[in-house]
Amino acid sequence: MSEHSNNIEQKVEQKNDFIRNIIREDVKAQKYKQIVTRFPPEPNGYLHLGHVKSICLNFGIAKEFDGICNLRYDDTNPTAEKQDYIDNIKKDVRWLGFEWAGEALYASSYFDQLYAWAVQLIEQGDAYVDLQTPEQIKDNRGSFTEVGKPSPQRDASVADNLQLFDDMKNGKFADGKAVLRAKIDMSDANMNMRDPIIYRVMHQAHHQTGDKWCIYPMYDFAHPLSDAHEGITHSICTLEFEDHRPFYDWIVNKIGFEQPPHQYEFSRLNVDHTLTSKRKLKQLVDENIVSGWDDPRMPTIAGMRRRGYTPEGLRDFCDRVGVTKADGVIDMRLLEFSIRQSLDDTTARGMAVLKPLKVTITNFDEAVKDWDSLKAEGVNARWNDELQTLWLTQPNHPNVDMGEREIPFTKDLYIDQGDYEIEPPAGYKRLSPEKNEIRLRNTYVLSVTEHVLDDAGKVIELKATIDPTTLGQNPEGRKVKGVIHWVSASQGIPATVRLYEQLFSVEDPSSVSDVHEALNPNSLTELAAVVEPSLVNAPAGTRFQFEREGYFISDEQQHSQEQPVFNQIVSLRDSYKPA
Repeated sequence: MSEHSNNIEQKVEQKNDFIRNIIREDVKAQKYKQIVTRFPPEPNGYLHLGHVKSICLNFGIAKEFDGICNLRYDDTNPTAEKQDYIDNIKKDVRWLGFEWAGEALYASSYFDQLYAWAVQLIEQGDAYVDLQTPEQIKDNRGSFTEVGKPSPQRDASVADNLQLFDDMKNGKFADGKAVLRAKIDMSDANMNMRDPIIYRVMHQAHHQTGDKWCIYPMYDFAHPLSDAHEGITHSICTLEFEDHRPFYDWIVNKIGFEQPPHQYEFSRLNVDHTLTSKRKLKQLVDENIVSGWDDPRMPTIAGMRRRGYTPEGLRDFCDRVGVTKADGVIDMRLLEFSIRQSLDDTTARGMAVLKPLKVTITNFDEAVKDWDSLKAEGVNARWNDELQTLWLTQPNHPNVDMGEREIPFTKDLYIDQGDYEIEPPAGYKRLSPEKNEIRLRNTYVLSVTEHVLDDAGKVIELKATIDPTTLGQNPEGRKVKGVIHWVSASQGIPATVRLYEQLFSVEDPSSVSDVHEALNPNSLTELAAVVEPSLVNAPAGTRFQFEREGYFISDEQQHSQEQPVFNQIVSLRDSYKPA
């Protein structure tokens, strides 16, 4: 075994799945000079959660085995492709932490070569032009219980087929009037081998090649030949392409590559309550059911990025899911667990009150007037007489050095409505008429003396006092159960906070014929919240843990100091425990 092979083996011992085991054996046998993989998206929509697994696998394998991974757009259908999709695919791959070899590649760059290979197939007697209508071709293809019927043109001469294919290229046929088909076996048990169409007429300008072509190769033709042309060693795709592998092997062998690639299939990433059909996701966008491909509720990478998910969390999730051939459905909570794990030690803390309830501290002036004695106790704070505000200095994270920020404490505060209940449920540990004492996070022990009701009987304000001896300490004999967060009413900043539930209320939205029937009406809730000033000053795209509420991100598109907007990333904790 070469030293290079031995070094690679040591690098990949940490990950073990059937694809890596195959590659490990190929490395041992020195079957290839270099491992070459590719990530080959069709630019007909934004990448989604299912693509994350493929990206991590293809780019991860290339890195682990000292190989390279190409980014290639399989852009063979100009009617569905856009430059916006192309640009965002690059952005998504890089955001996940990967970089492709050289420049991004396009199947359309190989159109001349693909056309030449199609001519080669005709000359070999392995392809023919079919003039049947699309309906006739479909009807004559047969079924799983009935063999297909050959086309009337199946046995036409090579010369006739060459002329007809040239006529197709030169625009002499309208769309749907002629196709080029591989000549294989109309009775094959695999429907994909019953003379599949490999070229069709399409009078449509292409985003890369312009008006040069009016015929375009089919995906199943262009994809394997592009792999072979690029020297891909391991063509890794999801299980739905397993039935396409016989044609993949047939076409690369017919063209005659010295070392053709081999296709390996793994199970796609299925997560409950999640849809990964580009067509159906596009429907949500086109019908304005969501605000766009990057709506934080969307399972697209762009949506997850805007939601505040981290690339580290998504990569960890894919590692936990693993690579197998067994189809299954992954619990969404595992994804949330991985995201939460990636956020715990990387996000600053802050306080935000999502459903504000006013608290007036009736002894505020008396409690804070002896500021000199407070300073003598070592309290890290400053008093602003003009604003009548006590500015408390607190670390941004309890366990990680992320600096400090000042929190304004004033006479009027907001706490969350859920932290005071007139008739509390069993096990309730916050404020109520019977339990009127609690500690305000980082400050004093507060005691409620009165609640104020509106005409409907709803609590709209609390009157309370604070114990001036409890700032930053817990006096002996004073055992207070419970700590709640708060925000200054006068110095806090109004903000829009968006809470999210799953976009789909059914576990398998792909099983519902009408996507509208699967939608969760509570997938988005917007709240008029109040946040501490330090949260607003951070730039758009900054993640925080709102204490006792969860993880949030300042929206990368809409957040500003004048109009703060925060998106919920994930709840603070969950009962889910991964295996």
